[in-house]
Amino acid sequence: MADTTLLSHQPSLQQWCIWCKYLLPIALWANLLHAQAAPVPTVVVRFSHVVASNTPKGQMVEQLQKLVQQRSGGRIRLDIYPNSTLYGDDDEMEALQLGAVEMLAPSLSKFSAVGAAGFEVFDLPFLFQNMAQVRCVTQGTIGGKLLQSLSRQQMVGLGFLDNGFKQMSAPHPLKKVQDFGGLRLRIQASRVLSAQMRALGAQPVVLPFGETRQALASGVVDGAENPLSNFLTQRLAPVQRAVTLTDHGYLGYAVVANGQFWAHLGAADRALLTQALLDALQQGNRLSAQINQQARTVLEQTPGTQLHTLSVPERQALRQAVQPVHADFEGRGGSTLLRQIQRECLHQATEN
Repeated sequence: MADTTLLSHQPSLQQWCIWCKYLLPIALWANLLHAQAAPVPTVVVRFSHVVASNTPKGQMVEQLQKLVQQRSGGRIRLDIYPNSTLYGDDDEMEALQLGAVEMLAPSLSKFSAVGAAGFEVFDLPFLFQNMAQVRCVTQGTIGGKLLQSLSRQQMVGLGFLDNGFKQMSAPHPLKKVQDFGGLRLRIQASRVLSAQMRALGAQPVVLPFGETRQALASGVVDGAENPLSNFLTQRLAPVQRAVTLTDHGYLGYAVVANGQFWAHLGAADRALLTQALLDALQQGNRLSAQINQQARTVLEQTPGTQLHTLSVPERQALRQAVQPVHADFEGRGGSTLLRQIQRECLHQATEN
């Protein structure tokens, strides 16, 4: 009975012919009209980065993608390649300069390697005490001049993004200088960061960000420095038992575009991308503090992970140990920039 009922609802051959003759052309025309109405992108922007989508950088880029889509009506398309799926730490800067991607947000440590030595100042340990001091630099005239200097590297500097202050992780707490002795600690490729680790008695090991977890798990390195958001999203807790909340250095990014790509954009497209990025960066900088605080809460509740804080004397002792790093930076031509930052920004004592 059930089979007969089902069969009775099947269209007859005559009904199929009517549908093919009248309804099928209507459906085809509807699809064609829809296809004609959907805008075809005239500008495609490839944005590559090396971190997870749920980090401050990942969230900022996704917000940028959304704003560009909305404001251009689909005429400009931004394609995101996160987690080193397109280019990694070792080759993303070269890829941008060669035009293999249109936009990046590299960490500030990477810019000295392409000749923008002023960006090394952000790597100096214990320079900034809070985010208000950082943003005085990144959102003021000093940061603007640093971004403008990238034109010599065929890049267009468009803005800064916070990740947050870095913490130290290792098999044991790193609260005193002697705690660092003999440890192999992963760093980004940076002359300042190398000098920082050596001043503390550790051995700096340069590794791409995407290889950090495996290096920690296999014992190639003993520890690392990261904002808590990176520590959580890269799943470092199972391979790093102790996290010391040192706040010893700032990790941030500069959003940059390939110079030739930017120059060939129409004025309206440049204006649209610039404003969309500024809006996305504003949201991203708000999120960075929230995400790092959420990461701290999660890590505090993670079995096997211990968070340690520094006493005032412990912090002062670590700060004193790395003063030669500051002196070396000044001796290599950074004294004017460092004094300007100290004069204009280091008096800031509260969050913006």
